[in-house]
Amino acid sequence: MTSPKIGKRRKAADTPDAFIWEAGASRLLPVRKVASLPLHLLKGIDSARDTLIENTRRFADGLPANNALLWGARGMGKSSLVKALHTQVNRGRRGASRLVLIEVHREEVSSLPLLLRRLRGEPRRFLLFCDDLSFDKDDTSYKSLKAALEGGIEGRPANVLFYATSNRRHLMPREMMENERSTAINPYEAVEEKISLSDRFGLWLGFHNCAQDEYLAMVESYAAHFGLQIAAENLHRKALAWSAGRGARSGRVAWQFIQDLAGELGKKIGG
Repeated sequence: MTSPKIGKRRKAADTPDAFIWEAGASRLLPVRKVASLPLHLLKGIDSARDTLIENTRRFADGLPANNALLWGARGMGKSSLVKALHTQVNRGRRGASRLVLIEVHREEVSSLPLLLRRLRGEPRRFLLFCDDLSFDKDDTSYKSLKAALEGGIEGRPANVLFYATSNRRHLMPREMMENERSTAINPYEAVEEKISLSDRFGLWLGFHNCAQDEYLAMVESYAAHFGLQIAAENLHRKALAWSAGRGARSGRVAWQFIQDLAGELGKKIGG
């Protein structure tokens, strides 16, 4: 194992709060700075934000908490929320009480049982995060995820929680489920195992496309936070033209517009 000893006592400055799991090398790659936005900048997702941050705080405090699936429209802040709340929850915490975020790439899901065995017994608490999770036909790696969420005969380690984002509520494409139903002797049993994967998540948090007012609120919030000097009427006009060109309104589109506007105004902004 070439990654840092997470459980050993180290100077606070030398102890990362985030890692990327590299299954091929069986190591955790330290991430010194997580690319996250301040939580207050994430607009239009108040209910999901409040539910998830409370769940995360309970887990960080050693209390029972649920695995969470954040599903729904693209670009509406699912992954941004996970990274932002990790930063928020860690404020004021020291040493082993700080929550560790571990990113698990979709292609590494089959190695989750190995990672869980490694984390079991560590003094710190770990939030495993898989972005844009979904499974296609003939993909059997979902079985490893089910085992990780349930924990098998050992049970899921008490110091590990799993958050995933997906555009699909059941993590499987609709046509795949319908095809299996139409060709199976018992169509409901044929897909029950795969659909039941999402049932392993105690929290289902839906993210939906935003209305124009919500989109403009996101743009205004970003502009104010980064000190972009522009009249509100002009800001709205440019933002709406940008979204029309993209054919969508979302938090991601709002952020991309702000980056373009900042460049136009000659203003440097942080990520």
